[in-house]
Amino acid sequence: MGFHGGKIELERPRVRARDGGEISLPSWQAAVAEDWLGQWALNLMLINVSTRKFGRAVRLPEGDVPAGKGTGLSKSAASRRFIALSAERMQEWMASDLSKLDLLVIQIDGIHIADDLVLLAAVGIDGVGDKHPLAVIEGAAENATVAQALLDNLIERGLDPKVCRLFIIDGAKALSKAIRQTFGRHTPIQRCQVHKARNILERLPKPLHASVRKALRQAWELDDAEKAERMIRNLARRLEQQAPGVAASILEGLDEILTVTRLGLPAELRRSLACTNIIENMMGTIRRVCRNVKRWQDASMALRWTSAAMLEAAKGFRRLKAYKQLSALRMALAAHQTKYAANSTVELAAKAA
Repeated sequence: MGFHGGKIELERPRVRARDGGEISLPSWQAAVAEDWLGQWALNLMLINVSTRKFGRAVRLPEGDVPAGKGTGLSKSAASRRFIALSAERMQEWMASDLSKLDLLVIQIDGIHIADDLVLLAAVGIDGVGDKHPLAVIEGAAENATVAQALLDNLIERGLDPKVCRLFIIDGAKALSKAIRQTFGRHTPIQRCQVHKARNILERLPKPLHASVRKALRQAWELDDAEKAERMIRNLARRLEQQAPGVAASILEGLDEILTVTRLGLPAELRRSLACTNIIENMMGTIRRVCRNVKRWQDASMALRWTSAAMLEAAKGFRRLKAYKQLSALRMALAAHQTKYAANSTVELAAKAA
């Protein structure tokens, strides 16, 4: 039976009834049925124990529990158990029902595994501030087709496309395109302000970094979206002579950079939802868990490891810092949906006339 990550020999107790029939002991059946070996393997892989050192991690050399041949502590045995259990849990997770989750925010970002393999992951935030890993899907690049496949998976599992939600992305145009095609062209999308600032500063000489960073921070902290937009446009005009390409980059996607400001959200909630820090932190856990992998054999291997790492990261998720202000987001999304639903009705009436 399974014990301390491997197998041990144990004499099975046998009990017979008065009529001579053998009785199975519930304790023995539970011990044999529990996949303890798979859980040991999965847990140790997630805390970066390599398969070659698996035996040393679960048994002390020359300890009270012997580890002879056939105890299942080899690197191949540990790998087989990890593959089986991680594949089972991934399949269960990717088919779980999402209709019961009151999701207000969805963050989507990609992680590059190899030159021709990119995984796209999604994390949701519900109405009380709890975070949920939603899905992960593979593709050759972070394009609209892969993003559409991810969104289709979420909808098939119960995510209502008619409900207005805030989507937060890193700025990829393919993601914006897929989101608007699926959830409507007026769906609020917030581009990560941290990514935007980093991309701008990387193209500027160092003497300009401090002033540009200060101007962007001041614009993003304003409560008035029109004033914030004017400040950013003024910054772009000041840089037209020194860095004309950067000036154009500042204005690119300006409507999506200030989405949380246009929704009228409180300052603390804006800071939490103006960037992809939540999913970036999860990506850090994925990189830590996967650092022992030296060669990715195929996409299924990358999906198994990534999904296991996402579920591992979920154990350390904390409630959104500004969770008490999420009611303001709910009201803002409802007002946003009502506004554009009324505009669509007027447009349809005008076309009919």
